[in-house]
Amino acid sequence: MPHAHDNSIIISGEALPVIDMPIHDHWREAADRRGFDITARVADRYALALTCRQCGKLSRTRLFVLMHHQPRCSHCIEAAWRQEAAAAGLTFQRRDPASTAYAWYRLPCGHDARRQIGLITRVAAGETGLRCATCQEAVEAAEARAVGWELVGPDPAGDTNYREYRHISCSHQQRIARGNVKSQRFDCAGCGVTWTAAPSFIYLFRVLLPSGMRVLKLGFSKNPRSRLQHQLLGDGDLACHVLRVVAMPSGHDAIRTEKGLHTSLRRRFPDAVIDAKDFAGALTVVTEVYAEWLEAEIQQLLDGIEDDSDDDGA
Repeated sequence: MPHAHDNSIIISGEALPVIDMPIHDHWREAADRRGFDITARVADRYALALTCRQCGKLSRTRLFVLMHHQPRCSHCIEAAWRQEAAAAGLTFQRRDPASTAYAWYRLPCGHDARRQIGLITRVAAGETGLRCATCQEAVEAAEARAVGWELVGPDPAGDTNYREYRHISCSHQQRIARGNVKSQRFDCAGCGVTWTAAPSFIYLFRVLLPSGMRVLKLGFSKNPRSRLQHQLLGDGDLACHVLRVVAMPSGHDAIRTEKGLHTSLRRRFPDAVIDAKDFAGALTVVTEVYAEWLEAEIQQLLDGIEDDSDDDGA
């Protein structure tokens, strides 16, 4: 039986006893071919302490691996991980003892995160991005607070586009698409009213298309600026101006009035209707876009709607 002397070798922080048994020449030849030197036999009769000729550090390798495969130096591997992390803008912290596929990294924001090593390789190569879950949660929580809600957590149904939120004013919880929270296009199922009963607006926007053509978009929305910023523009770099916003008592009144406007404009000014192919990709709609020269007529119609609304409220 092999026996251990009092001396030992420290490998990766672990003290391994040196085993007093012969190191055969054909083992040394195999190590030489693979870029290592055999320093000692350690722990048991089938384990070797190898010195890497590239970094000069020790690693533990099974005899079978040395004779039949290319041993890998754990220190060189970790050095490569550190370089990849630096290239990705991160700091390698430590390996994950629970999985060889994961490690812990310090993100640019200062938070530590457990990530797949292969993912960091892709980030370093510019193939994908990386975001901090802690910071992202803070961003989403701030978005929710801005509209009177609290972020509770991930969607119970597992949809990554949704989150669970709590309405601050009534404590009702519901799952809502994050995009709808940002654009404020949702209602509280506990205390809110539906969009058909909630106050709404008729809007008139002017948009400068990439072609240089200026067009008008006439429509209705509970939140016209949110509609403009988050939904209407297929190209976020387009120049767009809010020309007019007319308050309506409810979404029902807004859609009824808007449909009447479009019916009248299409019948009286068919040449002013812009073909969808002229703004494809620039706007997310396919209808209800008009030539800029129709603005005075539309403004006059909106004047009438506003006057009627004032008379009803008098």
